[in-house]
Amino acid sequence: MNLTKLARKAIEKYFDGEIYDPDAKTKQKYTKKGACFITLTKNWELRGCVGSLLAHQQLYKDVIRNAINAAFKDYRFEPLHKTEMSSIKIEVSVLTIPKDLQYKNENDLLSKLNPSMGLILEKYNHSATFLPQVWTDLPDKKEFLEELSLKAGLDRNDWKSSHYKYYRVKKYKE
Repeated sequence: MNLTKLARKAIEKYFDGEIYDPDAKTKQKYTKKGACFITLTKNWELRGCVGSLLAHQQLYKDVIRNAINAAFKDYRFEPLHKTEMSSIKIEVSVLTIPKDLQYKNENDLLSKLNPSMGLILEKYNHSATFLPQVWTDLPDKKEFLEELSLKAGLDRNDWKSSHYKYYRVKKYKE
């Protein structure tokens, strides 16, 4: 079973009040610890997106948990209805380990950014992340960082003095 099918099965089983327990072959295939984000879209519009930044459990467990959370517990959306399942597309993004992004000033930071990066902004007790897929909607580097600052609950210009980590993703789409 591939990761998108695993996520879909987890959501379908949850409609019946069950937590999906995959077969031994699937568990073995995804037994290594991993971090992932599950993104749900409906008619090319975001319908849910929840994930983990750090690998803290076996990848198959992370996919199941995040699929359920994206479908039913993303605070930005109503819980998914069973009738929507046929129009939902699932994307699984498996993350690399985040690394510190070293930079000297805002121009140096901007020069180091590229659309293959997912970014984590941290300042004070605030943090937020954008997956690399967000670059499609926000291709301007400065605007990308401004929106990330706002997502973290900070001022639009706080990107200039924040700490960053970056990661790469391997995407699996239906």
